[in-house]
Amino acid sequence: MKPLLSLLSLLCLFLMSACSQSGSGFTLSHPGDSTTLIRIPQPKRYLLLPIEEEQPEVLLRLRDDSLKMPYMDVRLAVTRVDYYVPLELPAGRAAEVEVVGLSKEALCWQRLSLSDSLPEQPADTYRAPDHFAPRYGWMNDPNGLIYHEGKYHLYYQYNPYGAKWGNMHWGHATTTDFLHWREHQPALRRDTLGHIFSGSAICDTLGVAGFGKGALLAFYTAHQFVGEKQWQAQCLAYSTDGGQSYTKYEGNPILTAADGVQDFRDPKVFWYAPRHSWYMIVSADKEMRFFRSEDLKRWEYVSAFGEGYGARPNQFECPDFFQLTDETTGKEKWVMIVNINPGCAFGGSATEYFVGTFDGKEFVPETAPEIAHWLDFGKDHYALVTFHNTGARTIGIPWVSNWQYANVTPFKQTRGMNGLPRDLFLFTKDGTSYVGARPSKEVEALRKEQVSLSLPQSIGEEVRLSDALKGLEDSFELELELTPAAKTTRVGLVLSNELGDELPIYLDLEKERITMDRTKSGLIDFGTKATPHDRESNDWRDRDGVNYQNDFAIATWAPLSLCTGKTYKLRLFVDRSMAELFVQGGRIAMTNLIFPRKPYSTLRLYSEGGATQLHSAKLYRLGL
Repeated sequence: MKPLLSLLSLLCLFLMSACSQSGSGFTLSHPGDSTTLIRIPQPKRYLLLPIEEEQPEVLLRLRDDSLKMPYMDVRLAVTRVDYYVPLELPAGRAAEVEVVGLSKEALCWQRLSLSDSLPEQPADTYRAPDHFAPRYGWMNDPNGLIYHEGKYHLYYQYNPYGAKWGNMHWGHATTTDFLHWREHQPALRRDTLGHIFSGSAICDTLGVAGFGKGALLAFYTAHQFVGEKQWQAQCLAYSTDGGQSYTKYEGNPILTAADGVQDFRDPKVFWYAPRHSWYMIVSADKEMRFFRSEDLKRWEYVSAFGEGYGARPNQFECPDFFQLTDETTGKEKWVMIVNINPGCAFGGSATEYFVGTFDGKEFVPETAPEIAHWLDFGKDHYALVTFHNTGARTIGIPWVSNWQYANVTPFKQTRGMNGLPRDLFLFTKDGTSYVGARPSKEVEALRKEQVSLSLPQSIGEEVRLSDALKGLEDSFELELELTPAAKTTRVGLVLSNELGDELPIYLDLEKERITMDRTKSGLIDFGTKATPHDRESNDWRDRDGVNYQNDFAIATWAPLSLCTGKTYKLRLFVDRSMAELFVQGGRIAMTNLIFPRKPYSTLRLYSEGGATQLHSAKLYRLGL
């Protein structure tokens, strides 16, 4: 009997181990040293996954043939839990989740749980309340921006399984006013072709693609590694329910690089009326390539532009292509948006543009190859693209971060935000065409109340308002209109708190530039973890840099030559971890992340070398 009892004992121990979490509605088993199966007989809506950001990624998937879910890369908790993310489970049937690469001793197995609702977690200290960000997970580039049936659809690069880059999906949110956003389920999920990279969306009014009149078409890049080389190709998905859900085209991919270039991504589709054709502009390493189609499925090569143009070295990404009417001359011109990484004058990623002509065959810029024009002079403005179908307005939204340090910014459970919507416009200064970006008119609805400011009409050396910013809940707008005297060398403002964090913004009239200096703005040390690029090996810090401390703690600046006259209008938006500055109605835009340890409470104005006339000063508390 003793051998039988021993066998029964072992069996009981095995069952106890396998069902160690059965009281939570699931069981765990470890068929191998690095494989764990989670069996959920009667699932709730979500399996809540505990995440530890500094752990290496392991593989996780739903073992469900109908869902065809590939392995996702997830940083499951080993020693501590930073936050939770939900894994949506199939409705109405048992589920099995496979995890590969995580030790049986990991803390994760003790902290798994089932829920019918999204995890309730403490609010992120630095999440900007007046800007869109997903409730959890990572976001970067805006994708597929389109206005349709009274709604603005924002799709975006999204990792629902952690707040660092990975598992690229198209997240989805809608708005009617750019202020109040409704978050939806991901519109396009990572699949067997790979990550779902950036792209665009159009309304196929005539139904030329064969999916019905009025269908919405999403064009995106599929990305995966084949051996040591990356493979990228353009794909198509269609929606017949107004953009709420998409079906991937069975004939994908619809466009591959004929020359095998590895960086071939981010398709932007637009209509070119003179040739009654759809065009696609695609980034291809260090150039943009144009393709033409009549049915939106078959594409023929037209031409390329960009090799040797703009800031160098760089990688072209996230193109846009549209027409603007010059507000100075009344002439209509073509604008090419080129988001580059690296190449920014201040390190990392940025948005530049070219103005020129397009005849359906070639784009010819007005500027010489060595000229770089920046759409935004901050360090945290990237991947701006514009909405399709907005009529006379050209409205764009950027991702606010920089690829140097995007994965290490001091956020929790969600990382990445959009900037304020901007209306783009064209103007001429000294015979050169420039693109400006002004806050969209909808932004004014954020103003909840105007705060009284007791300021003199003329600023001498310094005016300090110690409590001016208290009670504004980290979110405010400041408008200044001022004229420096002829002898004035510097005039500006400083936001600060009692911990010594400060954000100076000033006109350097001797060097003819406006500067925002975040070297003492709050948390800055994470900038030492920035990822270097080729551009950063050059001597740009000595040539272009101002007060460089690390790749986050740096001052950014813009040339005042873009402005007209001697009176300057400044419009500054601060929303907890974001500062967006617009000068002269958007002729200059500057977007930077900030992480003050406590909200800024003190406003200081100063003028050096001479007085500055203050024509107006308005402060607003912002909120939804």
